[in-house]
Amino acid sequence: MKKQKFGRIIMTSSASGIYGNFGQANYSAAKLGLLGLANTLAIEGQKNNIHCNTIAPTAGSRLTKTVMPEDILEALKPDYVAPLVLWLCHESCEENGGLFEVGAGWIGKLRWERSLGAIVRQRNQPMTPEAVKANWRKICDFENASKPQRIEESTGSIIGVLSKIDSDGGVSANHTSHAASSKATSGSGEAVGHKLPSFSSAYTELETIMYALGVGASVKEPKDLKFIYEGHSDFSCLPTFGVVIAQKSVMSGDLVEIPGLSIDLAKILHGEQYLELYKPLPRTGTLRNETVVADVLDKGSGLVILIDVYSYSGKELICYNQFSLFLVGSGGIGGKRTSDKVKEAVAIPNRHPDAVLTDTTSLNQAALYRLSGDWNPLHIDPNFAGLAGFNKPILHGLCTFGFSARHVLQQFADSDVSRFKAIKARFAKPVYPGQTLKTEMWKEGNRIHFQTKAQETGNIVISNAYVDLVPTSDVLAKTPSEGEELQSSLVFEEIGRRLKDVGHEVVKKVNAVFEWHITKDGSVAAKWTVDLKNGTGKVYQGPAKGSADVTITLSDEDFIGVVLGKIDPQKAFFSGRLKAKGNIMLSLKLQTIFKDYAKL
Repeated sequence: MKKQKFGRIIMTSSASGIYGNFGQANYSAAKLGLLGLANTLAIEGQKNNIHCNTIAPTAGSRLTKTVMPEDILEALKPDYVAPLVLWLCHESCEENGGLFEVGAGWIGKLRWERSLGAIVRQRNQPMTPEAVKANWRKICDFENASKPQRIEESTGSIIGVLSKIDSDGGVSANHTSHAASSKATSGSGEAVGHKLPSFSSAYTELETIMYALGVGASVKEPKDLKFIYEGHSDFSCLPTFGVVIAQKSVMSGDLVEIPGLSIDLAKILHGEQYLELYKPLPRTGTLRNETVVADVLDKGSGLVILIDVYSYSGKELICYNQFSLFLVGSGGIGGKRTSDKVKEAVAIPNRHPDAVLTDTTSLNQAALYRLSGDWNPLHIDPNFAGLAGFNKPILHGLCTFGFSARHVLQQFADSDVSRFKAIKARFAKPVYPGQTLKTEMWKEGNRIHFQTKAQETGNIVISNAYVDLVPTSDVLAKTPSEGEELQSSLVFEEIGRRLKDVGHEVVKKVNAVFEWHITKDGSVAAKWTVDLKNGTGKVYQGPAKGSADVTITLSDEDFIGVVLGKIDPQKAFFSGRLKAKGNIMLSLKLQTIFKDYAKL
């Protein structure tokens, strides 16, 4: 059926399965089981034009011959069921996932119905059978009942209940997590220093590209290509992806375990965000994250809890995040208002901006960004957004954060991720997908102040923000000397020595110049040229003198794997681990070199 892109399946259930029947427990279970199977087949087959429907016939047959009068059997003969089956099997019939009772020339369609129900628990209170009893009439009242047809309608309404429970809390301008308003106890001091469970964040080029697209990177901007094409010679991970690596700390529900705070996971104000990188993020990796409550501040109308997340590759600290979460309605307990642990937001300069960049978000921007791990239905489900007080789903605040950081990096660092040091931002107002983001920027030394507006309304959506850049001189100082501590250097030197004996023969076979970019920790650490076109061949460190026929980029470790035959270069190319530009078919000749002339 899948091969021919057409199929029609009819399951035969029974009223005994739908309604139950005395003495037919096994039969009823099997017959209703068929309906469950049919419902799932209808969903799975739809994209291939395969429809599945179910009939529950009442018909005269050998099964009912001994219990029905003959005139009734005649009126219920199968001839009065078959036409429904024929229609449901016809190619022009679009019915799919239906359940029909049929018999004696009558046909009726069945559907599920669900009462509006009742919420029988309150915030921070146990749910009791007494509460169920008290609301039983309402639970069973089918007036204004709904008629769910998909599992999403069922689960969506259940999730919607979360925001109805004790919904007197505030609504966040930046709902980037499911955590929410809380009421603290006088023991909030216990929270400071509390360590949340550590966790690992693994990612590949797929996740970094998905994130880059989610924050507006596009093929329309040539400088963005290295963020969205894994084959780019300078493929890089956007610095703000560091927030995605750490965000599980405020989304996993572990906040409720913080001692001295009673936190209800229904709403939160994500007030501010700070991110600092100690080196560019590797293109792929697994980072270990350690999370600690840095401090708790009393702002009167609520508490601010500072969550610090340190992300390590092995023992090396790669990046640091500080999430500032505002816990609505839990202040006024006499706690301190300031802390030296806070990464402070800074007001923008009092002058016209030095640069302005704009980007129009897609109507699908939130749908795309949520694939980076923030599954809050507020950003995709209109019903859930309505319950939170918005007329439609809003964009993730951290999505706007990513747009803004990309603008700053593009304008003042030529999109060089090695220039990025840190970013701080305060979330002010929500953005709707489809709106245009306008980033206004002021340069003061190596600090770029910025604020972001929704152009259609003029509302400031990110305020008092800045990006700190690494001075160009520091970037050069951090660049490792070419070939330093690289195993590949030994290989190139050995190939150069071997060419003295067989170079003339190899040049005749290959006739090409290869330039190699060897990376370490995601950055180009050395460049080598293997000239197998001129004279008797030559190997030297640095870019090709003239033009290269092929430029190959891969890590030092993978280079050794290719040379030793442990890694298939073709597989490495298709998996994105080996990148090639130019006449890539010439690369196939390299296997001959490695196999015949460079065995070590």
